[in-house]
Amino acid sequence: MKIDVIGDVHGCFDEFYRLTEKLGYDWDSGLPRHPEGRKLAFAGDLTDRGPHSLKMITVAASLHREKEAYYVPGNHCNKLYRYFQGNNVKILHGLETTTAELSALTEQERMEYRNSFIELYESSPLYEVLDEGKLIIAHAGIKEEYIGRNDKRVKTFVLYGDITGEVNEDGTPVRRDWAMEYKGRAWIIYGHTPVMKPRKINNTVNIDTGAVFGGELTAFRYPEMEIASVPSMMPFVKDKFRTFPG
Repeated sequence: MKIDVIGDVHGCFDEFYRLTEKLGYDWDSGLPRHPEGRKLAFAGDLTDRGPHSLKMITVAASLHREKEAYYVPGNHCNKLYRYFQGNNVKILHGLETTTAELSALTEQERMEYRNSFIELYESSPLYEVLDEGKLIIAHAGIKEEYIGRNDKRVKTFVLYGDITGEVNEDGTPVRRDWAMEYKGRAWIIYGHTPVMKPRKINNTVNIDTGAVFGGELTAFRYPEMEIASVPSMMPFVKDKFRTFPG
């Protein structure tokens, strides 16, 4: 099993294109395909904030439908899903960029994107357990004792992280550093919390390097345990990145 797990793309399609090329994928068919049969895995948050959310929906949904990629939802994916379902969600925190793209389309085109994304979301697990449990992909991570469960508590953790119930000044939830306490043997590859460089600790790797905030778009290559990144062309926003002690 050879997989390239890509962190939060957030509509940064151009960076995604360059990263897949760097990883050896070709786009001759209109989709990224690897000559050695490697598969992509998306660690959630395909959309919002960046300029090309709809392109990312097309790519991920098409590859997933052909069983050529893995996908797990992130919190932004969950919000977009609820929006497409007609729920009353606030058009904030990046969703406004995706809805702006949709508003420029015809009703038929909007429905096609809606149906494609709903199919992708509903046919995907909360988190992926791969290679006989050696590799786990979860958007915001997962505690060892949660692996194998799919209840509401696990869903909240996987989508939002180890939240305390408090909020930061910018309105984002306060999150505990769950990776510091992880003792499992499975490798957990996740994103959600932007960091300047991939953070590897206790068999966990955070690969959200803030592409949409001017950092990098990063992939984790398995089983090689290698990192590949490309720089973002988005404006750099320093205060969106989290730093950890040590």
